[in-house]
Amino acid sequence: MEKIFKLKENGTSVRTEIIAGLTTFMTMAYIIALNPNLLTGWRAGGDELWNAVFLATCLASGVAMICMAFLANKPFCLAPGMGLNSFLAVVVAQIATITGASYVASFQAALVIVLAEGVVFVVLTLCNIREMIIDAIPYGVRMGIAPAIGLMLLNIGVGSNAGVFGVDGNPFYVMRDFFGSLTAGSAAATMGESYPAMVLTVVTMFVGLFVIIFLVHRGVKAAVIVGMLVASVIYWAGEALFLGTDPFVGLTTASWLPAFGDMVDLTLFKFNFAGFLELGWFTAITLIVTFCMIDMFDTIGTLVGTAARAGMLDENGKMPKMKQALLSDSIGTVVGACAGTSTVTTFVESASGVEAGGRTGLTALTCGVMFLLCMFIAPIAAIIPAAATSSALIYVGIVMLSGLKNIDFDDMEQIAPVALMLIAMPISGSIGHAIGIGLITFSVINLTSGKGSKQYTLTYILAVIFIVKFFLVA
Repeated sequence: MEKIFKLKENGTSVRTEIIAGLTTFMTMAYIIALNPNLLTGWRAGGDELWNAVFLATCLASGVAMICMAFLANKPFCLAPGMGLNSFLAVVVAQIATITGASYVASFQAALVIVLAEGVVFVVLTLCNIREMIIDAIPYGVRMGIAPAIGLMLLNIGVGSNAGVFGVDGNPFYVMRDFFGSLTAGSAAATMGESYPAMVLTVVTMFVGLFVIIFLVHRGVKAAVIVGMLVASVIYWAGEALFLGTDPFVGLTTASWLPAFGDMVDLTLFKFNFAGFLELGWFTAITLIVTFCMIDMFDTIGTLVGTAARAGMLDENGKMPKMKQALLSDSIGTVVGACAGTSTVTTFVESASGVEAGGRTGLTALTCGVMFLLCMFIAPIAAIIPAAATSSALIYVGIVMLSGLKNIDFDDMEQIAPVALMLIAMPISGSIGHAIGIGLITFSVINLTSGKGSKQYTLTYILAVIFIVKFFLVA
C-alpha cells in the first residue's frame, strides 16, 4: 500500500483512507438508484432497462475510480454526473419523438453522444489540451471555485427535498417550505400529512451536522461517517416510532442477484448509430459539443475546488497529476457509454472524503470497490436516508467556504467574478456554467481596465465560447 499510494508522504494512513472512501461512498450512494431512475424515465423503458443502467452505473463508476486510484493517486471519486444524466434523459425523449423509435432504441442512440464525448476527452487529455484550458482559468477565479462549490453543497444539503412529497406528488423543500414558512402552523398546513416526515428530516440533518462538528472539534478523523451513521439511526428510529413505517422493508423484497443478462441484451455495446444520425448532422454535433462543454468545466471545477480544500494545489494554483485525473474521468465516460450509462464525472461529494482525511488514491479505490459491490448489495446502499447525506454535505459546504480567505477582496478583478460564481453555482446547479460566468466577468473587467494581455488570450476565447453557448446555441 505504501509503495503504491505513498501514504506517509501524503500524511495519511490505510485506516484514514478507507474511512474517507466509505464517507464519500455514503454521500454519493444515492446516484446508484437515482441515475437509472432518471435515465429510464422512472422505468418508462421497463424494468429490464432499469436493471441494465443500474449495473452500468456501478460498473462505470467503479472502473473510473480504480483508474483515479492507480493513474493519479488522488482521492477523487467519480460516477455518472447529475445534470448531465437529466439532460441525456431529455435527449432520449426527443429522439423518441423525432424518430418514432422505442424508448430503448432511443436510449441506445443517445449513448452514441456519451461515447463520442468520452473519446474526444481522451484525445484532448492525451494532447494536454484540457490542462491548457485549466491553466487559462485566472488565479482568482480558480481560488473561488472551492467556496462556490461549498455554497452549492450547502444549498443541496439545507435546501434539499430529502424525499418529502405532498399528496399530489410535488416535492416539499426544507429551506423553502419548512424554514420559509412564517410559523410552524403554516408549515404544517402547507405540507399536511408530510409535515411529520419533514420535521424528522430537519431534526435528522441538524443532529447529524452537530455530531460531525462536535467530533471534528474533538479530533475524531471518522467524524463525517460517524455523524452520518448517527443521523441514519435517528431517521430509522423516527420512521418506526413516529411515521409508523418500517425503514428496512425494502430489504425483505430486494433482489440480491445482479441482472447481468439485461445489461448484455440492452446496453452493453448496444450503440444505435443509425438512430442517432436521424437527428441530422448539425443537431448531432451540437449535442456532442454541449455535453463536452458542460462536463469539461464541471470536472475541472470539482477537481480544482476539492484539491484546493485538500491542500493539493501548488503556489500557482495547479494540481500535480491533473492530466492523469482528467484521463480517469475520460476513461470512465467511455466505459459508461459502452456499458450503458451517462457521462461519468468527478463528484463534488468527493469533498466529504477529503474532509475525512482522504489524500490518496486509496480513498478512490475504497469507494470504487463499494460501487462494484453494490451490484450485489444495492439494497443496503438504498436505505441510507437522504437526510443523513444532507448532514455531511452541509458540513463540507461550511468548511469549503474557508477558501474565500485566498481571495483579494480589494481587487475587483478577483472579487467580482468570484461573487457571481458564488451566487450562480448554487442557483444554477451547474459548476461549469458558474465558471463560465466567472470567466466572462474576468475578461470584461480585464479588457476594459486596460490590463488586457496575451497571457489571457485563451481565457478570452473561453469567455466568448460561453457567451455563444448562453445566448446563441439553440
